[in-house]
Amino acid sequence: MRPEAVQGTRFQPRLIAWELTRACSLHCRHCRAAACADRNPLELDTESVRATIQSIARHYSPIIILTGGEPLLRPDLFEIIQESVKAGLRTVMATCGVGLDESLAQRLKQAGIARLSFSLDGDDAVTHDAFRQVPGAFEACLNAMRSAREVGLSFQVNTTVTRTNMSRLDQIWRKAVDLGAAAFHPFLLVPTGRGKEIRDEVLSAAEYERVLHHIAQLSLKSPIPFKPTCAPHYCRILGQVNHGVSALDSMTRGCLGGIGFAFISHIGKVQICGFLEEEAGDLRTTGFDFGQIWETSPLFLSLRDKSNYRGKCSRCEFWHRCGGCRARAFAMTGDWLASEPCCDYIPAPETTRGTPA
Repeated sequence: MRPEAVQGTRFQPRLIAWELTRACSLHCRHCRAAACADRNPLELDTESVRATIQSIARHYSPIIILTGGEPLLRPDLFEIIQESVKAGLRTVMATCGVGLDESLAQRLKQAGIARLSFSLDGDDAVTHDAFRQVPGAFEACLNAMRSAREVGLSFQVNTTVTRTNMSRLDQIWRKAVDLGAAAFHPFLLVPTGRGKEIRDEVLSAAEYERVLHHIAQLSLKSPIPFKPTCAPHYCRILGQVNHGVSALDSMTRGCLGGIGFAFISHIGKVQICGFLEEEAGDLRTTGFDFGQIWETSPLFLSLRDKSNYRGKCSRCEFWHRCGGCRARAFAMTGDWLASEPCCDYIPAPETTRGTPA
């Protein structure tokens, strides 16, 4: 029997990303899910999704991120949204934007979706469509953003940062601002799924450091929130750019996987995140009791204990703020508790440290 999960305990799931399907109309080069055109017959059905939502809401109050693949390809999407909203959970959705017009945007808003996220990987059709591998994906995405804006549905822009587009990050950010985005979230590439095929697009540790320092400078003048994802050492860098820990105080921990974040796959496997397909538990075997997995999974418990980490992450004074990207460590070393392979920072000797980060 798992211990009862109560509000106020140290490890609360703040965000749960839920991969409703791996079906998608695009064929993106970096796709962690290696999404395809057809739905998997083993996807969790409506009743299983409903039971899981109810189990989550009994003990926790996370933001639910409906993602895919493309969630719009689930015929029961609006039932799922309404169940989540009725349970009192803030519900948002990630979409590629294909087929999303004003009418559909209005339906999503009325159903209770609080925010959409759109992925924009270039500031023009040439760059974006080459990355998404479908002609017209750029215009479809922009039209979907305009539709959301017209009906007053908040949206953010996500960008996967690679060696191909890192020099265009300023232009993509400006386009997001001009289109009316409420936030801009650059994602630093994790080479999983189809992303393994573009491993050479992963930034080196030195390039990561330069790009994240540049992002920190941009964030200071951005009229909208500007938050990197899958870049946990940004918490350290932001503090360095602002010459102190005050900037860190407003940031969440870098890697929240297993600590404040969990991922539910389309077939009910619970994971650290979508980029690390290591099973923490199976909802079908727990009677769709998410809390049992969250509270007792050996995988989650191992991530919460610094003594289990290896390499320089185990010695780093910023561990409590950063944690390193566990998915990138696994993708590039085969060990999710290894050092973050794209971090250039050398931990200070313990004898020279002040107050721990």
